[in-house]
Amino acid sequence: MQVLLGKPSDRRYGALMLDQDIDDIHPLFHGAPQTTEFKKLRKRIVRYTREAVEQYGMVERREDGSVPKWLVCLSGGKDSYTLLAVLYELKWRGLLPVDLLACNLDQGQPGFPATVLPEFLEKMGVPHRIEYQDTYSIVMDKVPQGRTYCALCSRLRRGNLYRIAREEGCSAVVLGHHRDDILETFFMNLFHGGRLATMPPKLVNEEGDLFVFRPLAHVAEADCEKFARSMNYPIIPCDLCGSQDGLQRQQVKQIIDTWESNSPGRRQVMFRALMNARPSHLLDPKLFDFAGLALKNFEDVTESEEIPQLR
Repeated sequence: MQVLLGKPSDRRYGALMLDQDIDDIHPLFHGAPQTTEFKKLRKRIVRYTREAVEQYGMVERREDGSVPKWLVCLSGGKDSYTLLAVLYELKWRGLLPVDLLACNLDQGQPGFPATVLPEFLEKMGVPHRIEYQDTYSIVMDKVPQGRTYCALCSRLRRGNLYRIAREEGCSAVVLGHHRDDILETFFMNLFHGGRLATMPPKLVNEEGDLFVFRPLAHVAEADCEKFARSMNYPIIPCDLCGSQDGLQRQQVKQIIDTWESNSPGRRQVMFRALMNARPSHLLDPKLFDFAGLALKNFEDVTESEEIPQLR
């Protein structure tokens, strides 16, 4: 059963509470800028995240009354820091009735600053689990020279996160993918995969025992960047496995950047299109029964009524 996060009056109250000093929320917000620009940024991220959580039914009411537990995956990048902070804000405001467990998977990349996240999470008082699994060596051994590491690395990481979620009694693995990640994945599939698909905000894993959520689905990458930088979170670079020029995702990002530069707002228009699919106007017979289409009152059509012919 989907949970609407608060009664209408509660939601209005929650909106009013957004003007409260955010230093009072959680140590994650201590020292936050008090500028009007930052407050607007924070409100926008909170609003979009809350909309995604409600729209895609990420919080479900359990018959036994227990509270769901989410495994919040923390890489040390700007997106995952933003995810962690906004989930704690929603929880603090009584708008997210779940328990949160932050998790970092140290995959053994050379130069990875292994102490940064544990020290940060301890300082912030965030319940967490740090897991070490040397998947980096496996990837380096299995992937031929000159090929990109991302696909295999991602599969190994996801498998370990599922295992950790089960061990910790979590019902969901929560990832920090944002609007731009989802849009880029769509074009990756379009250009290179020959399919219309992207990363959904909510799915069930292949085993059927865990949800995968992306609460930042409506949040722009630029907003994550501004938020994490403004909060001075200890951001860990995402290029520890080495620079791989010519990555398809980077090429797609550059294409979208060019479109956005030439037509500001293009990203959001394209993203809205992903939420406005019309199966009858595509070509997939598995999604729409084209063969079953028939004219109404065909026998009443007269000779004067021309029927369009295919050419």
